[in-house]
Amino acid sequence: MAIRLSTDRAVPETLAATRALVEPAIRSALDRLAPDIHRVALYHFGFADSDGRPGRGAGGKALRPALALLSAEAAGAEPEQAIPGAVAVELVHNYSLIHDDVMDRDRERRHRPTVWALFGVGPAIVAGDALANLAQETLLERATSGRVRAAAALAGAAARMIAGQAQDLAFESRVDVSIPECLEMEANKTGALLSCASSIGAILAGGDDRVVSSLAEFGLRLGLAFQAIDDILGIWGHPEVTGKPVGSDLRQHKQPLPVVAALCSGTRAGTRLASMLSNGSLSDQAVAEATSLVEEAGGRVRALAEADADIEAAREALDRARIPSDTRARFLELADFITTRNS
Repeated sequence: MAIRLSTDRAVPETLAATRALVEPAIRSALDRLAPDIHRVALYHFGFADSDGRPGRGAGGKALRPALALLSAEAAGAEPEQAIPGAVAVELVHNYSLIHDDVMDRDRERRHRPTVWALFGVGPAIVAGDALANLAQETLLERATSGRVRAAAALAGAAARMIAGQAQDLAFESRVDVSIPECLEMEANKTGALLSCASSIGAILAGGDDRVVSSLAEFGLRLGLAFQAIDDILGIWGHPEVTGKPVGSDLRQHKQPLPVVAALCSGTRAGTRLASMLSNGSLSDQAVAEATSLVEEAGGRVRALAEADADIEAAREALDRARIPSDTRARFLELADFITTRNS
């Protein structure tokens, strides 16, 4: 019997229903991995602790799988039809998290040691590579036309995500990044995969081009809003909630939207911030001062305005899709959840 996602317009129920459908399929996919990689992957997903003892399950919110399942409903299919796409998108997302932690030298994620911090850089890179490959295997184990099309969409999204990561790394050595450059990077790094997640279920369900393209645009805009909020949390979020040190983005000389907006503001605060970021590593006191300068120069306000504009654009994209009203409502509830989160 088909299991529908929550229809009582409550995000926790939608996410819980998503995990109930998708987590067994993720576990089954991970079982294909070689033993040494399997152990690392189980730990990363929260299915096991560092000694291999069973854990409670994936620590993420399952937002991307939820979007994938909803997109199948948007095309008139049952959510089960999108499970391979939901699994594949989540595998790609998690491979990117493992690699990001290596590149950023983050030692903690979801209040647990990161994979590289626990197992080493080499095993982390190999585990990430394995998850990326497993995503395509999951989609192409039955090479139907819908699955081939979905695999191509996922490959394109992953390519953009990698390009965005390269841009993000390159920006760390600059203080002249423009707002358009920053938004392009964030569209690639975050928006592309959320765009794929929001449309891959419709692709697998054989949805028409109007539905698929409108859902893809919804996901892209949602991804930009998601990243804008994440940028804000990366500077002003509480470590006990975010699981990251205070001002982690500033310490790493990242160029998230609030920082770029501050540097481009033409204000004295922006000029002072540029000088600080050009002078190497920041002490705790300097991070606190830089945080104040970003706010004084209007960085937080600009990021919030961009998030609001992107959410409005996402709503307009959903309107163009002309999908069932209850499915549309749940898409928008997820969008609201993402953009009002505090972790």
